[in-house]
Amino acid sequence: MRNDDLPPVVELTAEESWKYLEHTAHGRLAVSVQNRPHIYPLNYVARDGRIVFRTAPGTKLAELAVNSNVAFEADGITSDQAWSVVVTGTSRLLERSAEIEAADALPLEPWVRTLKYQYVEIQPERITGRFFNLGREPARYDI
Repeated sequence: MRNDDLPPVVELTAEESWKYLEHTAHGRLAVSVQNRPHIYPLNYVARDGRIVFRTAPGTKLAELAVNSNVAFEADGITSDQAWSVVVTGTSRLLERSAEIEAADALPLEPWVRTLKYQYVEIQPERITGRFFNLGREPARYDI
């Protein structure tokens, strides 16, 4: 079946959206502090109903301490299809040794050569996703 025969946009269920998150490792974290949004690219792991990432002390961690309400977005694209998933939820720094040991066992390595020993989890409250069948724009006018 050609993409022209498929609907251009398909709304994903929360379960379908989560499967895309589980098979992707890169996304963006959005935090708002004093009505100013900040977006951070990061690598992550989606497991057991939560998103976990590593970070170092700095702006991102300080902003999460001020406002734990976050949004997270991940997406992917091929030559003829794309998808996007948005998660809103609450972030929390992992502090108990059992939580940190479990996070250490995740396949989660920093992108760059920096020390990132702080683990943060996002507990999703809402997950939405869209799947896109890509193609050329239809003719504007039927003649």
